[in-house]
Amino acid sequence: VQLVESGGGLVQAGGSLRLSCAASGSTFSINAMGWYRQAPGKQREWVATITSGGTSTNYADSVKGRFTISRDNAAKNTMYLQMNNLKPEDTAVYYCKAQGTYFSRWGQGTQVTVSS
Repeated sequence: VQLVESGGGLVQAGGSLRLSCAASGSTFSINAMGWYRQAPGKQREWVATITSGGTSTNYADSVKGRFTISRDNAAKNTMYLQMNNLKPEDTAVYYCKAQGTYFSRWGQGTQVTVSS
């Protein structure tokens, strides 16, 4: 499984961005996918998770009500993170992760910068 993120950029506080994560390879083996982020000088932290069917989602408290994770149900190989009401503290490199029964894969990351 290979993952490629896109959609990052620079936005003002209060603005919105949508991140995409395109999966290729043995996507049928993916059980769940998620988004993580890492700000400068900080550890990577979990942001949100979605199950393979897209029926169950979970969010970190810091993004709940502002971010929405979703998957392309038709192809099940693209995941999204809609980020609204962005705050400067959301600035980080955002990574997508695919979790299978016997593996996990990370994307290369996409930079999100929120200016105040």
